[in-house]
Amino acid sequence: MTFIHLLPDHLINQIAAGEVVERPASALKELLENSLDAGATDISVILNKGGIQKIRVSDNGAGIAKGELSLALERHATSKIASLDELERVASLGFRGEALASIAAVSQLTLSSRHASGVHAWRVAADGGQLSPPEPAAQEQGTTIEVRELYYNTPARRKFLKSEATEFGHCEDAFKRLALSRADVGFSLQHNERVCWRLAAIAESPQQRIAAVLGEDFARSSVMLDESAAGLRLWGMAGLPTYSRGSRDAQYFYVNGRFVRDKLIMHAVRQAYHDVLHLDRHPGFVLYLELDPASIDVNVHPTKIEVRFRDSQAVHRFVFHALNKALASTLQQSVVPPQPSLAATSSTGGAPDFEYRHQQAIPLGVTERSQLYQTLFGQLAKPPLSNQDAPVASVEEEIPPLGFALAQLHGIYILAQNRFGLVVVDMHAGHERVVYEKLKRAMDNRALASQPLLIPVSFPADRLDVTVAEENGEVLSQLGLDVVPLSPTTLAVRAVPLLLKGADVVLLARDVLREIREFGASRALTERSNELLASMACHGSVRANRSLSIVEMNALLREMEATERAGQ
Repeated sequence: MTFIHLLPDHLINQIAAGEVVERPASALKELLENSLDAGATDISVILNKGGIQKIRVSDNGAGIAKGELSLALERHATSKIASLDELERVASLGFRGEALASIAAVSQLTLSSRHASGVHAWRVAADGGQLSPPEPAAQEQGTTIEVRELYYNTPARRKFLKSEATEFGHCEDAFKRLALSRADVGFSLQHNERVCWRLAAIAESPQQRIAAVLGEDFARSSVMLDESAAGLRLWGMAGLPTYSRGSRDAQYFYVNGRFVRDKLIMHAVRQAYHDVLHLDRHPGFVLYLELDPASIDVNVHPTKIEVRFRDSQAVHRFVFHALNKALASTLQQSVVPPQPSLAATSSTGGAPDFEYRHQQAIPLGVTERSQLYQTLFGQLAKPPLSNQDAPVASVEEEIPPLGFALAQLHGIYILAQNRFGLVVVDMHAGHERVVYEKLKRAMDNRALASQPLLIPVSFPADRLDVTVAEENGEVLSQLGLDVVPLSPTTLAVRAVPLLLKGADVVLLARDVLREIREFGASRALTERSNELLASMACHGSVRANRSLSIVEMNALLREMEATERAGQ
């Protein structure tokens, strides 16, 4: 049996100080992790007013003995580690013994528990950190913690909380992260007396839990992987490029069951997707890395969201190759089989070690090639009557820098000819720069006009995006957007920037809301305005594989010539 005890001073000094509980979601995360560490197989969460008024977490774990209830609310009191050696190989989610004390200091907290060996349950209460003596309570085996009126005694901190909907959105994110970490544990979430999530325990098939949380679209557009090497194991589900997102909201990576956002890991994941995903898109994945706890330090960040690996290069290589292998095997099955090759035969009758393949014909978007130059340059080719002796110079002076379009290559590039030779232009990148510069000028002049939509476009959205749209209508208006909530999970776009009237309005709205959600409205419009406008310009640019006429290609080339930094 493991008992709760105070850590010695020399061990406390080795532990990275935990951050204060900054919002209801922070408290919920700590309480859920305690339940999992206690061996719970069923966890119930009840929230009121986004967790600000009440957070109640009940589990069927091992429970806490009567004599340890008060000690559990002391700082640096824990049952999970007792020595520096155990800290260096900790496998539990919690270990600092600070969370309950921090929560109790800023709330009205009640802790009820029945230990596995106890006859009945006991309860203690804390009001702003002041503890009551234990008293009998009615409860099955396990622990229930109820947190009421968070920050009631620190009004300066409470006023920095966001709206009820925003705080609930953060709580729901924390809930989903923990629910994805343990498919063998049942989870339920209720908010304002309405059941939001009910997830049954699934021990044999974790992908069912993943599909339940991220949706069937993700499950259908992802690949299972399970790779092991040199004491490392990576398993889970990785989204195919067809499931790419405009934000990182579908990225979950776990190290020994702990959700992390580690720079090393994320770099390895980006490298694995590098050749199959456009740079402005983000993959979706739920991946679990397992390794020896002694080879990882989880005590390097106050919120424990970052980790440090003893052999970081080996972990990076393993994650990259395992994920790259899974993606490559799936993508190879979807490509068109190659045409039969023409094998060359040697004079002795054997076949050499190479084979010839016909190069695929390049689709040139041009008709009547024999009359192409006459069509494009016919007028320029006729020298002025007053200068019959200098036709070449006259033609060169009138040919613009990017020349005239000849063809469209693979639906991506414009092939043009100027007086120096051939020019290849990435039509999407070129048009994106043109639109970006126009958006910048319009924003600088506060003249970013809107184009109302004849029929508003509605789309499903998570609660945080709905709240962001509701609270930042003026900011969206400055960007030429009109996005309004239709329900707690649905948004509608009623107007878009006039410069982007041909854009995919749903993707445009999602990306703008993500930027505001991640960095805040003030930063989005000031220090990150260029990044935000660049993202918007991408949506308003011509897409790859869109067929352009010669006239349209020439018009784009002329716009690029008139745009500053169009070659970048």
